[in-house]
Amino acid sequence: MPPPQEIQKISETLWEIPPSYKPGMRVPARIYATPKLLEEMDEGIFQQVTNVALLPGIIDYAFCMPDGHWGYGFPIGGMAAMDLEKGVISPGGIGFDINCGMRLVRTNLTYDQVKPHLRELVDKLFRRVPAGVGKTGIVKTDRDEFRRLTEQGAQWCIKHGYGLQEDLERTEDFGCIGGADASKVSHKAVDRGYDQVGTLGSGNHYLEIQVAKPQNVYDKDLARSFGIDQPNQVVVMFHCGSRGFGHQVATDYLQRFLKVMTDKYGIKMPDRELACAPFQSPDGQDYFAAMNCAINMAFANRQVILHRIREVFSDVFGKDPLDLGLHQIYDVCHNTAKIEKHHVAGQDRPVLVHRKGATRAFGPDMPGLPDIYKKTGQPVIIGGSMETGSYLLAGVEAGKQAFFSTAHGSGRLMSRRQAKRTFRGQQLKKDMEAKGIYLRCVSFSGLAEEAGGAYKDIDDVVAATERAGLSKRVARFTPIGNIKG
Repeated sequence: MPPPQEIQKISETLWEIPPSYKPGMRVPARIYATPKLLEEMDEGIFQQVTNVALLPGIIDYAFCMPDGHWGYGFPIGGMAAMDLEKGVISPGGIGFDINCGMRLVRTNLTYDQVKPHLRELVDKLFRRVPAGVGKTGIVKTDRDEFRRLTEQGAQWCIKHGYGLQEDLERTEDFGCIGGADASKVSHKAVDRGYDQVGTLGSGNHYLEIQVAKPQNVYDKDLARSFGIDQPNQVVVMFHCGSRGFGHQVATDYLQRFLKVMTDKYGIKMPDRELACAPFQSPDGQDYFAAMNCAINMAFANRQVILHRIREVFSDVFGKDPLDLGLHQIYDVCHNTAKIEKHHVAGQDRPVLVHRKGATRAFGPDMPGLPDIYKKTGQPVIIGGSMETGSYLLAGVEAGKQAFFSTAHGSGRLMSRRQAKRTFRGQQLKKDMEAKGIYLRCVSFSGLAEEAGGAYKDIDDVVAATERAGLSKRVARFTPIGNIKG
C-alpha cells in the first residue's frame, strides 16, 4: 500500500506525517522504515499512527517502528509518550496481552553437543511447558495467593524455588514493577489467570532452541558481555505474556473507559479502540494498577517457564543446569505503559511511555539497567518467524530520539486468516524439518498462521533499526528446535 502523499522523508529510515494530515492531530506521526518496509505497510498503519497523534497529552510524536502493522487502536509497533498531568492512558496502546515479552537464555553447549539430543529436548519441553489455548500450568495457587503473585511478579517465583536471584537482575524492572494493586483486578480476570502461570499460550508464542553461528556474531565484545562467547553456541529463546489474565484486565478497562471517556472526561476519539482516560484520574489510576499486576504475572509466567527449561536440560544431559551454563541473558517487555524519566523540552522529567509491539532499548549508563549492563546498554531481544531467525541487539544512546524504543519482531505481512489460506501446517512442518528445525506444535492451523512467509524479513527490520540509530546488532540466532502453541 503506497504511503499517504503527505508523508515527508526525513532520512532513509525515517518518515513523518504532519499534523495537517488529519484534523485534531496534536503532534506529527513518525514511522521508522526503509523505503521497502514502508511500501509493505498497510493503510491501517497510517490511519492508526495518526489517530494516536490525537490523544490528549501526547509528547513530541506518535511513533511506529519498522515492524509496524495493523493492530487494535495503536498499530503493532506503536509507541507514544504522555505527559503525566495532561496525558491519558489507553489500553489500545498496550495491547490485550499485557507484557507480552521475550526471554533469552544462554548455555555452554554447542550445536554439535545438542544435535544428538535435539528431539529429546524438544519433546520433553513440549510436554513440560504447556502450550495452546486455555492450558494450565505447573504452579498451583489459590486465587488469594495468585493476587499476591501479581503484586510480586518474578520475585514471588524466586521465593518459591522457581529460579535464581540472578534471574531478577537480568529481567526488565527486576521482574516486578511497582504500583501493582490486585484489588483493582476483577474476579473474572483472576479466574482466567490463576492456573496459567508457566504456560506458553497460542498465537505467535513459541519456545525455540537456537544457534549463534560465528558469521552471525556482529559485535564480538558486546556478545561476550552478554554471554555469547563460543562458536555455534546454543541458546534458548521464548515469547509469551500474561495469558487470559492480561486479556481480561484489558477487556475490563476498555469497557469501563468507553463508558466514561466522553461523558465524564470530554474526550472524543475517532476510533473506539483508542478508549482512554486521563492518567491521573481515578479510572486511569485503577487501570494502571491492574495493568501492572498483569505485567508482573507475565514476568512470573516466563520465570516458571525458565525453571522448566533448566529442569529439562538437566534431565537430558545429566548435569546441574548451572554446569550447563543456563544463565538468563535478559527478559524484555513489548506491551506496556511505564513511567520513565526522559529528556523532554530541555529537561529530564517523568513521562508515561506506551509501547505496543515495541521494545524498551535503554542506552549505556541509563538508570534502571542492572550493573552488568550499565556499560553495554540494555540487551534487546527481537523475535523473528520460526522459519528464519531472531536477534540480540543492544540499546544505544541515539535511541533517545524515540524515547529509547525499538522494534519487537518481524511484523506481519499477512493476517492470520490470509496465512491459513496460503499455507498448510503439515507441509510447513515438513519444510522446516528439511531445513534442520525439529518442530512440535499444538495445531497445524495455528502453525500455518505463523509461516515465515506471513512475516516481514527480520533482517530488513533489524537493519532498519540499526540504520535509524534505535538499536545495535549484536548477534543473529538460527532456529534448530521449535515448540509452537
